[in-house]
Amino acid sequence: MSKIDFKKELKHLYNPSPKDFSVVEVPEMQFLMVDGHGDPNIAQAYQDAVEALYAVAYKLKFISKKTPGKDYVVPPLEGLWWAENMDTFTVKRDKSAWDWTMMIMQPDWVTQAMFEQAVAEVEKKKGLLALSKLRLKRYHEGLSAQIMHIGSYDDEGPILNKMHHEFISQHGYAEAGKHHEIYLGDPRKVAPEKLKTVLRQPIRIMVK
Repeated sequence: MSKIDFKKELKHLYNPSPKDFSVVEVPEMQFLMVDGHGDPNIAQAYQDAVEALYAVAYKLKFISKKTPGKDYVVPPLEGLWWAENMDTFTVKRDKSAWDWTMMIMQPDWVTQAMFEQAVAEVEKKKGLLALSKLRLKRYHEGLSAQIMHIGSYDDEGPILNKMHHEFISQHGYAEAGKHHEIYLGDPRKVAPEKLKTVLRQPIRIMVK
């Protein structure tokens, strides 16, 4: 049985250049999602959300491998981030004021029934706190600006500021959705300066 790696299948979405911003059309995709608020470094809600996401994502992988007989690499953790004042995210980096939706992409053949089965099996075995908040939902970003950031999460500020306050407006676009990050490295195993993170912002063409 061949194993699908969506990072390779969708290389233009998961491996942008770290040198320049690019504009891509992101298709509608399906995700496991959990919402929360607060500093991801210390908020227990964040730790609970990520634990539940991975537990269900891997359970779904094994369910899929059995029926309908399709195997795949579990996609990376992703997050939508926003705040009442986005300067607290792009400039001031006040993590306590951040809202977030953490998520993991799911193949189109994963159904609501498969999701409910996976949640039930994880609940029976582990009883994780955030399972009741987990949902399977389609999400469509559409036109987006993105770049690969290599380095610590805490060093994203300057490139985020440039994306949100320079590149987008200078190229005739306006922001049109929540800031999106895709985490391609495991901070428990990779040195901070070598971490790879896709930084993405949905945009729309400004009407003159």
